[in-house]
Formats: sequence, structure tokens, C-alpha cells
Amino acid sequence: MAAYIRTGQRYAGTYVRSIFPKHAQEVSFISQPMYAILRFAKYKGPEIGRIEAHNERAKERYASNPDVDTSRSHLNVHLVKPRGHYRAEAERQIAQAGCRTRSDSVRLVETLMTGSPELFRGKTPQEICAYFRHALDFLTQRQRPETILSAVIHLDEKTPHMHVTFVPLTADNRLSAKEIIGNRKQLIQWQDDFYRHMTRQYPQLERGESAAETGRDHIPPRVFKQMARLNKQKERLEALLDGVNLLNYKARAQQIGEALDRYLPDVAKMRAQLKRYNIAFTDTMAENQALKAENAQLNARLEQTRQRSFAKQLEDAKLRKDYAAALGVLERIPREVLDTYAGREARESARSGTGKNHQER
Repeated sequence: MAAYIRTGQRYAGTYVRSIFPKHAQEVSFISQPMYAILRFAKYKGPEIGRIEAHNERAKERYASNPDVDTSRSHLNVHLVKPRGHYRAEAERQIAQAGCRTRSDSVRLVETLMTGSPELFRGKTPQEICAYFRHALDFLTQRQRPETILSAVIHLDEKTPHMHVTFVPLTADNRLSAKEIIGNRKQLIQWQDDFYRHMTRQYPQLERGESAAETGRDHIPPRVFKQMARLNKQKERLEALLDGVNLLNYKARAQQIGEALDRYLPDVAKMRAQLKRYNIAFTDTMAENQALKAENAQLNARLEQTRQRSFAKQLEDAKLRKDYAAALGVLERIPREVLDTYAGREARESARSGTGKNHQER
């Protein structure tokens, strides 16, 4: 053990790198490209009220969205203030245009405009607002400005973003979200045009791939929130690892084991989420051989996190980087702690099997 304390993370890294080879090096060299992000959503009826409540911060608490810090909601900025409730104003404009509607008619389109988190790092509120004014200019050049019900910049969440809602009325007063937003080819054109518009003021931006191009479903905000919670768990695990020394490693091993009980299943869940949204992974022969060589009980718990080499770039590079970091922290766990954890798992499994045998008898 003393040898481990002297060599520190180099020893742990050598040991755990056999489980996740090359991963830490790959993470170190992942660049952080910055993207301008544009997304559309269509709404037909009852859900319009929920969208308004979120965008306009009409609720006191947001249990489904823990990222909302209501103490900072006064910092949010309207570039277009709503004249009334979204649904009522949409119905008014539709009636004024002489359009007939059905129950399945799209009455409201919401545009989410934002950027990679790195784009806003170190920026003042004024600089952030300037970015979104430029983004709004793009939309008003393509959609009648009078149809825009609200454009609000949210500064009370982790990454600044803007919600723009508009009634999908065409230039000749037809209600047609399909014509305005278009098909897959037109969505790609929207992304191309948005990229060109934004890079006039922000040349550091890169052109990402849209869901229409990749065939991947839009990644919902809840996935990013799950990743944020996983990051907090990672930070707690790192704090435990930072304090490991010759005198406390046995007690600390128990704490780390308890943290891993929560952490590993959540890593596995995140991997399942990323796979669901077509964020591909690949196995390597070296990884498989190394995994089989390790303690069987530990393998059973870590099996779900072994596939972690990304096969393609993501639209949101931060999601990839954070997941890689979530795996990378496992490299820091000392071998003695891993052995203690694996031994505990084996004992618990044995007790569980004994209890089951008694019940069967």
C-alpha cells in the first residue's frame, strides 16, 4: 500500500487503464468546438399553456426542471414581450387571418436558440443578449415579425438560451407550420442558413450536424439534466479519491464503494440514453480481453460501462466530453479499493444466494 501512496494516481491509472484503456488520453485531447444551436417544436393545443408557464416563468417551483434557479429569474430578458396568453393570442391571429383550424392544427411553433456552453463562458449579460439579438434577427428575416408572440432569454439556467414562439402564418395568411419549417431537406437548409448568419458576428462557431442529417432523434433537455446529476456524483467520487491515504484507505474504501453503488448504475443508464439517441459506441478486442481478466464480480458491475469509444462526433460535444469524464474518474480508483469493493460484492452475492437456497428448501 505504501508503494501506492508514493506513486499516487500513476499506480491507479496503470491498473484501471487495463479496464478502460486509452480513455483518459482520449478525453484529454477532446477539443471543445462551439456550435450555434437552432431547434423547432410544434404545438397544437393544451400543451401551449405548459410551454407558456415555463417560458414566462409563471410558476414558483420547477420540480421537473431543477436547473431553473428562480432567484435569478429576474435576470431573464424579453426581446419580444407577449401581448397576452400564448393560446389566446395565437387564436386571435389565426381568426384575423381567416384560417380555419382542426383539432390537430399546429397553432404555435417554438424555436430554441442557444449555443455550446463554452460560447457563453466569461461573457457579460450584455454580450449574451447581443448574441441572441443577432439570432432573433435571423428568424425575423424568415418569419413575419408580427406573428412572434414572445422571445425570452433565460439566464436563470446553466446555459443561456432563448425561446421564441410564433404563430405559423405564411406571408399569404395561411396557417402552415409544415410549409414554414419544411421537410428534412428544408430543415438542413435552415441549419445552413443559421450557421452562415451567426458566423458573420461569431466566426468561431462551427457547423454541427442536425438531427435531420444524422437521423438521430432530438436529445431532450432531461438527458442533459441527467448528465448534470451524474457530473455531481462524479465530483463527490473525485473528492473521496482525493482524500485517500495510507491511514484511511480501508474506511475510505467503504465510502467509495457506497458511492459506486449509485454511480455505476447511473453511468449505465446514461450510456443507455446516449445509445437510444443514436450516439454510437464501439467495443475493442483489447477492452474485452482486459475486462475478462479482471475480478469477475467487479466485471459484472462495470460491464455496462465498458463500451465507450465514440464512433462519430456528436452535435453537442459537451455531452460526449462529460460522459467520457464520468468513465475517466474510474481510472483514479486505487487497486486496493477496487479489490475491497469487489470482495464486498462477492460476499453480498454469496449471502443473497444462501438466503435464496434456504427459501427454496
